[in-house]
Amino acid sequence: MRRKLVAARQALPDRLERAVELQSVLRVWLVGRREKSIGAYWPIKGEFDPLPALYRWTEASGEGDMRRIGLPVADRETQSLRFRVWYPGCEMELDAYDIPKPKDTDEFVPQMLIVPCLGFGPGGVRLGYGGGFFDRTLNALQPRPVTVGVSYTHGFLPFLRATEVDRPLDAILTEDGVMYEHG
Repeated sequence: MRRKLVAARQALPDRLERAVELQSVLRVWLVGRREKSIGAYWPIKGEFDPLPALYRWTEASGEGDMRRIGLPVADRETQSLRFRVWYPGCEMELDAYDIPKPKDTDEFVPQMLIVPCLGFGPGGVRLGYGGGFFDRTLNALQPRPVTVGVSYTHGFLPFLRATEVDRPLDAILTEDGVMYEHG
């Protein structure tokens, strides 16, 4: 199923248009949020790229309202993620899995995580690539950050249910708007 979802996402003929819409949904959703730091991801395999919307979010910060974006650094030993400050133009290097990560920037614990969803289901259930990095990272972070999944609507799986180790997301956004929000 994961291979089919990746192939379907990469084959979306209107993926660029969907990305523009999802950028807008994410920017509007972030308005009024109180978090000052967001951990995101470097898009791979046709994933939505949240970084332009997040950079716009940092530009809207006021004086004394320093906002930070972080990208993950995969730790092969713990199989979890740490976050380092990212900004456009910062020096990058490949992590243990050949995904770009910020080089020599400060590490921090984000107050919010923007998480790519390969698929998603009712109640904030997320289908990832199956490595468990996200769940291990969430279990290790204190306090637990707000978790926001982003996906194109083609990834909605109405039959998807959480297992005992899955942690539901706090919100899921698609190009069609807010698909799920806890509370």
